[in-house]
Amino acid sequence: MDRWILLFASACYAVSFLYTVYAIRCRHFQPPKINLLLSGAGFGFLSVYLYFRGQTEGACPLTSLSDVLVFLAWATVLIYLLIGGTYRLSLMGAFTAPLVLLLLAVAFFLGEGRLAAGPGLAAANPMVELHAALSLVAYGAFGLAAVASGMYLLQERLLKKHRISSLMYSLPPIQALSDANFRLLVAGFLLLTLSFFAGMAAQMPVGGMKILAAVLIWFFYGLLLFRRMRKGISPRMQSVWTLGIFLFVIGTLPFIYYWSSGGGGR
Repeated sequence: MDRWILLFASACYAVSFLYTVYAIRCRHFQPPKINLLLSGAGFGFLSVYLYFRGQTEGACPLTSLSDVLVFLAWATVLIYLLIGGTYRLSLMGAFTAPLVLLLLAVAFFLGEGRLAAGPGLAAANPMVELHAALSLVAYGAFGLAAVASGMYLLQERLLKKHRISSLMYSLPPIQALSDANFRLLVAGFLLLTLSFFAGMAAQMPVGGMKILAAVLIWFFYGLLLFRRMRKGISPRMQSVWTLGIFLFVIGTLPFIYYWSSGGGGR
C-alpha cells in the first residue's frame, strides 16, 4: 500500500513536469495553475505515505535512505507551498517537479529497508527525531534555493540572448529570484544550525565522517551567506554556488546515512 501511495505522488510530479515541457515546446506557456494543484495533490500523498511509515516504525520515518529522500521531497514541496505565492514564485512548482520526481524515483527503487538495527529512530528519542527532521527541512529549503538559482540562471541567459518568449514573461522578476534565493538560504542555514543544537542536546553518538560532512555543508552555506551579506559575490555567482553546494549535499546524503548505519547516530 505504501508503495502505491508513493507512486501516486510521483505521478503528480511527473504529470506536472511533462505538462510544463509540452507547454514550453508549444510556445504558449502560461503561469500554470495545474502545477500548483498537482504539487498540492502530490504533497497530500507524500504526507499520507510518511504518516503510514511513521506508524510502521513507531517513530519519525527516517530509518532508511528511501525514507530520507521522501522526507526531503516532502520538505521541499512544503516550503514551496508556503512561500511560492508570497514571493511571486508560482511558476517555481514547474521547476521543482523534476527535483522532487528524481528524489521519489530513487526512493522508490531503493525500497524500504533500514539503516540501523533496533526499533525506530534511536528508540524514538524526541530530540534525535527533531534533529533529523530539522536537518531535512533545512535541506528542503536549500533544495528550493537551488531551484530558484536555476530559474535565475535561465532567465539571465534568455535576457542576454534576447530570447523573449511566453516562458520569459511567466518567470518571476530576476531580482525577486535572487532575493528568494537569499531568504531560502537564510532559513535553511538557521534550521540546520538548530538541528545541530538538537543533536547535541540528544547527546548522540556520531561518527567522525558524518560530523565532517555536516560541518562542511554548514560551513559552505555560512560562507556563501557571509559573502552575500558583505556584497562580495554577484547574484549570478550566488546562484552558481547555491546549485553547486546543493549538488554536494545530495551527493553526500548516501554516505552520511551509510556512516549513520555503521554505528553513529542520526
